[in-house]
Amino acid sequence: MAIDRKKVIADMAKVEVLGNADGLIPGFNVFVTQLPAAFWNRFAERLTRQVSEDLLEAAEWLLVNAAHECGYHTGYGIITSEEWKAIVGPMVEKVPDDILHGAFAVFTAWGWAKSEVIELVPNERMVVRAYDYYESDVVSYGASTKFSAYMIRGVCAAFMDLAYGGDYDPTGETGLRTFQCQQTKGIECGDEYGEFVITRA
Repeated sequence: MAIDRKKVIADMAKVEVLGNADGLIPGFNVFVTQLPAAFWNRFAERLTRQVSEDLLEAAEWLLVNAAHECGYHTGYGIITSEEWKAIVGPMVEKVPDDILHGAFAVFTAWGWAKSEVIELVPNERMVVRAYDYYESDVVSYGASTKFSAYMIRGVCAAFMDLAYGGDYDPTGETGLRTFQCQQTKGIECGDEYGEFVITRA
């Protein structure tokens, strides 16, 4: 692997990202909202804990899908940005494998999740481990009996879409949802780390 993960994390963490008067952070070819992680955690937990059991799967799908779509378009913006080209681009030797490793280093640098690819079968399967992620804080709302890393699940699948789902489609009609992600371990459920298995849909 050509990606120097520690260097990507250190260099990306130095990039100054400031919000504008509208509370949005323009940068990396995308706009990102500037809201506390606790806001999203409370929203997701209230939604999933208050729906009836027969609607839980549908509610969770909506949360994962929102992250999947966001990860697809935001991920594309990141890997085509000038910042990416300057920091990660020179390390990329094997496409798209190195891009995936670089994307998860950026994911870590920005504080979404201390995550890394631990297994990659090109075009088929990827396993990601996250040793810390903002959704693991749902334990502050009471003991969790369900995996709650909806954002990471969606983003992991989206990154595989970008790598192996064909050309990027800004409409999302093709390329998007060619992969799916299942969470198999979670800090919020007492595991030491979160684990995410991504396979073709």
